[in-house]
Amino acid sequence: MFDQDRVNSKHGGGGLQSSEQANLDRRERLRKLALETVDLNKDPYFMKNHLGSYECKLCLTLHNTEGNYLAHTQGKRHQQNLARRAFKDARDAPILPTPAKYVEKRHAIKIGRPGYKVTKSRDASSGQRALLFEVDYPEADATVQPRHRFMSAYEQRVEPPDKNYQYLLFACEPYETIGFKVPNDAVDKGEDRFFTNWDVVGKKFTLSLQFADEDLRKTTPAPGSGGGKHRADLRYDMKY
Repeated sequence: MFDQDRVNSKHGGGGLQSSEQANLDRRERLRKLALETVDLNKDPYFMKNHLGSYECKLCLTLHNTEGNYLAHTQGKRHQQNLARRAFKDARDAPILPTPAKYVEKRHAIKIGRPGYKVTKSRDASSGQRALLFEVDYPEADATVQPRHRFMSAYEQRVEPPDKNYQYLLFACEPYETIGFKVPNDAVDKGEDRFFTNWDVVGKKFTLSLQFADEDLRKTTPAPGSGGGKHRADLRYDMKY
């Protein structure tokens, strides 16, 4: 009734709300909302002292009622202190090593060695030694791709290492891995000199390679020019 004659006030409306009254109303709404959503028993900074009042251990403030404390927790000061404490805890926390991810090892049942065929030949144009490996995997899954790799003689543990030889391995589940002992010479990776093919329908893996023998290219005569004796003298041995 006393505020209805103020400037810009509406007759019968009680007058305009002051900033102090707006703050009180806002705190009351925050207090009621906090009472409905916050459990004080789980708040590590809430403490009731021997005088019957309540304290905030984070901000070191004193509050008369629980509602007043809850309204304080929604304020700017308490939120800033929470952010500072979280930053300090994260900075002081010891850096623990990242636990290694455990990868379960596959235990495929081996069904034996695959059938294979090895063909030795020479390139007609360059005279390079050539090898053709054909490995059959009739029981292999259609989604499995056979793999191969070259292995040094010092990696294997089957026989005494010999630096003059290397091993070519073929692997495809569920078959056992097989290896071939070949000369330890450089393999020519040029175009049409080294290639692999996996026949999904016929389940046959093919690998063809040629050895890069520069001396052989210089001494081998061109096709049709004779020199059969030299070709015979350049035979080589391969163990497999």
